[in-house]
Amino acid sequence: MRESCLIIGIVMLLLSCKQETKTAERNILERIAHAHGVDAWDDVSEIQFTFNVDRDTSHFERHWVWRPKLQQVISIRESDTVSYNRSEKMDDATTKIDQGFINDTFWLLAPFNLVWDKGFDYTHYDGVEAPIGKKSMQKLTIVYPEWGGYTPGDAYDFYFDDDLCIKEWVYRKGNAAEASLTTIWEEYTKEEGLTISQKHVRDEAGWTLYFTNLSVKSD
Repeated sequence: MRESCLIIGIVMLLLSCKQETKTAERNILERIAHAHGVDAWDDVSEIQFTFNVDRDTSHFERHWVWRPKLQQVISIRESDTVSYNRSEKMDDATTKIDQGFINDTFWLLAPFNLVWDKGFDYTHYDGVEAPIGKKSMQKLTIVYPEWGGYTPGDAYDFYFDDDLCIKEWVYRKGNAAEASLTTIWEEYTKEEGLTISQKHVRDEAGWTLYFTNLSVKSD
């Protein structure tokens, strides 16, 4: 009996060490994506959401249905509905719609893009003051290359605590030294294993970006 318990204990210890080693081997990009549920993405068959921006008294919105396994996107805006496939060649009108899709899904799933996107440079810092909350946090800066994509050369600064969930970020167009946009990430929800921030508030009053009608379907 003692020998059986000893063997079981050794096996559990080895499994624990293996898991700790696997976690340690992940770089900061993978760790942040993992904290937001990227491991569950392979099971996602459909995701729907409405992208909203309130600026002072104005309101803007567009609704998306995305079936990633099929690469199918449905854009719904007011009375106009357009369906297209991202694996096929797009005309100018569809390309313009796709630019909106890429922008809106980046706001929704930016932590996943840390492992989906390729070719950018990144730097990880510790003990950096967050721009809005003024709290000491970790900071990840990514800079996209000067080629490819709809907005080449842009940079993003992600601020997060030890739980690796994004709390604030800064967008810097063209990797400019000054911020183009700074927001808080809040109102996190968990949908089919995905951890998503539903609300982004700007550091200046009168501007809020948020998601409604969010739903995720998994196989």
